[in-house]
Amino acid sequence: MKVLVVGGGGREHALVWKIAQSPRVDKIYCAPGNAGIATIAECVSMAADNVDGLKKFVNDNNIDLTVIGPEAALAAGLADALMAGGRAVFGPAKAAAAIESSKSFAKELMRKYHISTAEAEVFNKIEPAVAYIKEKGAPIVVKADGLAAGKGVIIAKNEAEAIAAVESMLEGNAFGDAGSQVLIEEYLEGEEVSILAFCDGKTIVPMVSAQDHKRAFDGDQGPNTGGMGAYSPAPAYTPQVAAFVEQHILQPTIKAMAAEGRPYQGVLYAGLMLTENGPKVLEYNARFGDPETQPVLMRLKTDIIDIIEAILDGKLDQIKIEWYDQAAVCVVIAAGGYPGSYRKGDVISGIDDAEAAGVTVFHAGTKFKDGAFVSAGGRVLGVTAMAESIADAITKAYAAVEKISFSDCFSRSDIGAKALNR
Repeated sequence: MKVLVVGGGGREHALVWKIAQSPRVDKIYCAPGNAGIATIAECVSMAADNVDGLKKFVNDNNIDLTVIGPEAALAAGLADALMAGGRAVFGPAKAAAAIESSKSFAKELMRKYHISTAEAEVFNKIEPAVAYIKEKGAPIVVKADGLAAGKGVIIAKNEAEAIAAVESMLEGNAFGDAGSQVLIEEYLEGEEVSILAFCDGKTIVPMVSAQDHKRAFDGDQGPNTGGMGAYSPAPAYTPQVAAFVEQHILQPTIKAMAAEGRPYQGVLYAGLMLTENGPKVLEYNARFGDPETQPVLMRLKTDIIDIIEAILDGKLDQIKIEWYDQAAVCVVIAAGGYPGSYRKGDVISGIDDAEAAGVTVFHAGTKFKDGAFVSAGGRVLGVTAMAESIADAITKAYAAVEKISFSDCFSRSDIGAKALNR
């Protein structure tokens, strides 16, 4: 079969890598892809949210299955456009993807169906937002309502920071249309866990747990990023917590979406805070998380194409999904300055040496130029290792990270430390 993967980051490299392992797949395309993806798939120079262009490509090339990676493509209605043409597509329809593209929709859904989450209010004018911040006090969280590539969340330590965040979004256009409305949310304390789950509209099957590292620098310092690394499993996510989340969060969410006339088919990501009052939903994503996908898919034993087909046929309850018992760790190597402005075009050395040490280097922001890989994004590479324990996987990943270099690159040195501390 012929498969098109839509997107061009580390998540998509991991998806292409896993799909390529299926004996049922003859040819993989990726739009737009990146230099690493180009080593195992044919890259198509087309933006992920170019709905008309991608629909034409799928029809012209008779693509059997399209797998959508990024949220922008889902929010643009790519899945709807392909399904309307009778094409098989893995990813939720636009109405279902609103669970990510509109934080206010997701919050209202949770309130209506009694799914545990932080208290929050929605604002599109500065004055009432400021009054609410002063009433509630700090710390407090300010979120852009729409899609902001993982950077639209400000955890304000004091009222002045929160007010500045509101002003930058509502007045300063910091996140464009995504920030034309803001959520001001109760600050939750605890440990964060990412749970990705396969959904066919009726059945939801959680994947193995993971923990992302959103802040740019060690010790969870610095600004929020798209994610600086992840590991799986997360020891904080005990079997007891998992059972609670499945019963009280994941299953009710899928039932709620169906009840709202927005049946959810694809991957649902629940970002959870494990508070002393139990797990609460921080956010939903309508797709695989990045960088959680890299360690999670490394641990997936079952052919991903078999899982996707079971989902598209509404038979997820009839397939057994198996996982490797080992742990996996992904460390992101970023360009200096990220998540702010950063340079591009720096030659990357050491990728082959790193992979010779038994890790997989997933490309996130790279191009191939004059016979070499060069940096082309904020998050450039995701060095991912699997081993018998999290400690061993951390050691293996960081030994490989040491072999890779480009001008002004950086990575966090504490990915997985919380797991070791447990």
